[in-house]
Amino acid sequence: MRNHNIFFLMLFLSVSTSCQSITSKKDKTSENESNFRLKKLNQQDLSTYETAYFASGCFWCVEAIFESVKGVKEVISGYSGGSEKNPTYEQVGGGMTSHAEAVEVYYDPKVISFTALVQVFFGSHDPTSLNRQGPDRGRQYRSVAFYKNKSEKKIITDFISLLKSENVYEGAPITTEVTAFEKFYRAEDYHQDYERNNPNNSYIRNVSIPRLNRFKENFGDYLKEDSH
Repeated sequence: MRNHNIFFLMLFLSVSTSCQSITSKKDKTSENESNFRLKKLNQQDLSTYETAYFASGCFWCVEAIFESVKGVKEVISGYSGGSEKNPTYEQVGGGMTSHAEAVEVYYDPKVISFTALVQVFFGSHDPTSLNRQGPDRGRQYRSVAFYKNKSEKKIITDFISLLKSENVYEGAPITTEVTAFEKFYRAEDYHQDYERNNPNNSYIRNVSIPRLNRFKENFGDYLKEDSH
């Protein structure tokens, strides 16, 4: 794990734009494309896939990272970890709810394990940064590993213990919340596949793509063939 230490610590440096601040109505021009893909998703049979839920900053970034992982069929951006019903992007992004921006990961356990997904989660963000990832600040961008059962909880807590014992973060406390999963709300259609549909967006260019590329550099064995 030590060979990823610099990657963890250097992942987010001096970028001024943020996930919430740069969003505008112009960014919704790809909504038709997203709607088309979501219709295809709804036609897919995802019942044979397991689901996992994570939050680690702007969901545009997190969705793209998990989409690149082998064994992952689909990733949905949304909101979880709060008590408010049917939250909107404006509410969550503005810090007006207790939800975090999160992703719902559909994966094939015969190809990739929940343990591996937990490794992807910790390997693609800074879990020592309290209520912040890169330029995005607020509890809506907090680090959360959700579990659906005792087995998943143990996998998460055991991995955190390993990170601590290996001193991966050089004594910095891990602030990741380990939380029982309750409810996931899918985000508005235009957020789905946002990085793919908006490659020229300033946040995507300056934050999301560099974050994805750093992940790829360190976790090549986990990538789909077309993600290298």
